[in-house]
Order: sequence, then structure tokens, then C-alpha cells
Amino acid sequence: MTQPALGAAPAPRSVVLPPVLVVSGTGTEVGKTVVTAAVAALAASRGQRVAVVKPVQTGEPPGPAGDLAVTRRLSGVRRTHELARFPDPLSPEAAARVAGRPPLDLAAAAVVIKQVQLEADLVLIEGAGGLLVRYDPAGRTIADLAVMLDAPVLVVTTPGLGTLNHTALTLEALSTRRLAAAGVVIGAWPAEPGLAERANLIAGQPLAGAIAAGAARLDRAGFLTAARAGLGPALGGTFRTGTN
Repeated sequence: MTQPALGAAPAPRSVVLPPVLVVSGTGTEVGKTVVTAAVAALAASRGQRVAVVKPVQTGEPPGPAGDLAVTRRLSGVRRTHELARFPDPLSPEAAARVAGRPPLDLAAAAVVIKQVQLEADLVLIEGAGGLLVRYDPAGRTIADLAVMLDAPVLVVTTPGLGTLNHTALTLEALSTRRLAAAGVVIGAWPAEPGLAERANLIAGQPLAGAIAAGAARLDRAGFLTAARAGLGPALGGTFRTGTN
């Protein structure tokens, strides 16, 4: 993984994002929500109408808490849609089964998202867990939803030991399904990276960003600044990679 360089590139003159962008990851707790909020915050700051969809929220009881609450707080985006919620911190399929409820119908979810798209310039879809986590007993995944929507996938990963294999496998899974990778973003780049973080290199996939660890604790203005510094020009920021 190319180490983030000091400094920043000039602000992008224009940003062209796909109308629908899926944000997935190499696993759970890699920073998908923060990256989703960062992309949303930058797009909203450019005057775009942004909507964020969380097809399935797991690990949260009924109520206002959840990933979308974090995204709203950090980005200011209010067009958010949660399609299903199960309380146990499991895969969407397992959480639905344990709860004794039917799993999310991904085909129906695709229809809802297309309806949301009618009133938004950008729809961000935040997956649960990693790219191939099961959403139903048939084994459908967020990758299958991306295929239904013909949407590229932004991959969120970690910078430390083990990330090379997880990231390479995720990118290979996208390629196998003929899904476009919108880039790889590190969800939490440490203030003091160790040897593993500094030495990692993902061949053939330059970083699209690296969000500073702790960004989720910032206020909205501070988060917007961190998002701009942590995402590359293709996503509306000023992040650049280097080899220092």
C-alpha cells in the first residue's frame, strides 16, 4: 500500500462521481461509515444532492443510533435511508435468522435505491461487513446489489498487517464479477504509522485516500477539512500518494 505523502495536491477543479456508489470493505470495523460520510460531506459541500442508503444495519437495537446517525452528524446529509435492521452483531443473513425475521430482499432494495436516485445527484450505499458477507440464505452479497445497480465499488481497508491479502482478494472478487473498483481508501490512517503501515504496497491499485484516525470525533467543520485532506481528487479531495 503506497504510503500517504506529506502535503496535498491542488483542489480538484471538477469532480464527476457516478450517480450510485457502493462503499464496501475488506471486513468489518475498517472505517466504511467514516469514508461514506467523507464522500457525502465533500459532495454536499459542492452543492450536490446526496442520499445515503444503509441496506442492512446489524448490531443495533431499534432506535436512532446506527451508522446513518454517524453519517448525518459528520456530513450534514439528511437524505438517509435504512432498509432493514437486526439487533445482533452478525452478518445480515445470520442476524435476520437469529431474529426470526426474513432477510432483506436485495432485488427490492435495488428498486428502492433507484427511486431514491430520482431525487439525488449522488446515492451512496454503505454495505455491512466485507464485500462477500451473506445477506440472505441464497448467499447474495452487497456485490450482487452493485451488479443490479451497475454501480462501482469503493473499497475501504485497513493500513496494517494482513491488509494486503484482504484487499487483494476483495479487488479480485470485484474483477471476477466485472464490477468497477472506484479505488481503495484507508479508513483510519494512524498518526504514527508503524513498519507494517509504511511498508505495505498494493500493486496496481493506487490509493484513493486515507482518512486520519480519529476523524469521527471531529465536529462537522473539522470533519469536512479532514475529508478533503483524506480523499483523492476523484472523490473531491486533495489527497495524494507518494513514496516518502
